[in-house]
Amino acid sequence: MNTAKVTARRLTSEEVSELGLQEEIFVSAELDDLSLDCFAPGFLTKPGKYFDGASFIAKTIFGKEIPVLPNNAEERGIWVADETGEEIEVLQSAGVLLNLALFVPNGSEQSLELLYAAAREAFGAGVVQRWNEEVVAVPDVKVDLFEEPARGRKSTGGQNRDRRALDIFPTRVRFMEPSTGWKFIVEPHHEPIDDTPTI
Repeated sequence: MNTAKVTARRLTSEEVSELGLQEEIFVSAELDDLSLDCFAPGFLTKPGKYFDGASFIAKTIFGKEIPVLPNNAEERGIWVADETGEEIEVLQSAGVLLNLALFVPNGSEQSLELLYAAAREAFGAGVVQRWNEEVVAVPDVKVDLFEEPARGRKSTGGQNRDRRALDIFPTRVRFMEPSTGWKFIVEPHHEPIDDTPTI
């Protein structure tokens, strides 16, 4: 486990209520029901003044949301870096977790094993792990994936709609989310045709 010693000071509820979203804090390092005896860097999910009562919600850099009662002596509370404080142990980010969706034409068990072996050789046998493997047969087709406003203008023609092109491979749609206020539109793929006259 990669940790570092940091000098920090524990905050009271009144001090936390004055924090903004950009303030770097340290909260208990909890990872899926695993309570680690150290802290993790994080930030408040909304400015402190908008929380009701003395309960706050912080999100660690590892994506874990943690409810915190700073004035509760039995909890670890919320800390900020302070040279006049005390030394705490902070869990460091040692890498990046990649969620990959791979399309393997004519994929077989052998080709998947070769991909896995190549990744382990490139990054190290102890680094590359398969946490959740799902093998799904998908057609080798292309579609045009667009985003359009969720509430578009009804009177506009198809050519003048507000849209932005995103992708042409349908298998990746499962791993994407539309932007706020937009929705996905999927159409059969049409190769662009250049009608520019030639001499």
